[in-house]
Amino acid sequence: MKVIHTAEALGIALNKIQGKGNFGFIPTMGALHEGHISLVKRSIIENEFTICSIFVNQKQFNNTADFEKYPSTIESDLAKLASAKCDIVFVPTNDQIYPKGFISPYYALGNIENVLEGFYRPGHFQGVCIVVNRLLDLIKPSKMYLGLKDYQQCMVIQKMLELIGLDKSIKLCFVETIRDAQGLALSSRNLRLSEDAKRKALVLINSLKKAKDILIKNTNAELSTIKAAAIKDILNAGFESVDYFDFIDQHFDLIKSNEESKNTIAILTAATIEGVRLIDNIQIYTT
Repeated sequence: MKVIHTAEALGIALNKIQGKGNFGFIPTMGALHEGHISLVKRSIIENEFTICSIFVNQKQFNNTADFEKYPSTIESDLAKLASAKCDIVFVPTNDQIYPKGFISPYYALGNIENVLEGFYRPGHFQGVCIVVNRLLDLIKPSKMYLGLKDYQQCMVIQKMLELIGLDKSIKLCFVETIRDAQGLALSSRNLRLSEDAKRKALVLINSLKKAKDILIKNTNAELSTIKAAAIKDILNAGFESVDYFDFIDQHFDLIKSNEESKNTIAILTAATIEGVRLIDNIQIYTT
């Protein structure tokens, strides 16, 4: 496995394997867990070369304290990637991603960046798009692998690829959320949770499953009732707050009326416990 720190060295390494097969790419911010590694393993199966990046992108943090608390586990990350047989790991400094004179573009993402995560983290998705676009410019992969735990982010990046005209040349591959034995979605933020909080956090996926079961059995179910019950369960389990528990359609519009509930394709939630904000989601197919 080759570890590269500069854009110039990355270009040289990529030129050497250009034309020898497809590149699979996994963008990360480090603090890797089995969810990330599942993306690497999928890429290795489907491509001749697999490239992973590790870069904590400050532009996507609207909370400076959150950025400063983000865990750094680079030695462990590299060991995991080497064990998974990743070919190249790009670990750039900030000036390699954003060189002097770099001007951040603006992406007309539409409503998707104003709801749910976009509402609670203004500017977050612009920051995500900026760094992913920059990495794609440097790497030019055939496929990019993303985990569905960050469902809204997956949809944002899909929209971004359409906006910049790369949706035909780069195939997006979404991989199901990896969970621990109890069902908690794996996340870098879990490192900041006590074991007690991890147990309590299972209420997120359990509430999502319960809501999904109700909708599948009755597509005209009272959404406000489902939502209120889920939020109550999450708070009663020990969470300090719930930002949202909402239903979205294929256009990522919020579904609020019972008449539209049959169009629900996913339910998403975000809540905070021990000062750590967790997200989760569940997909629904009722057609």
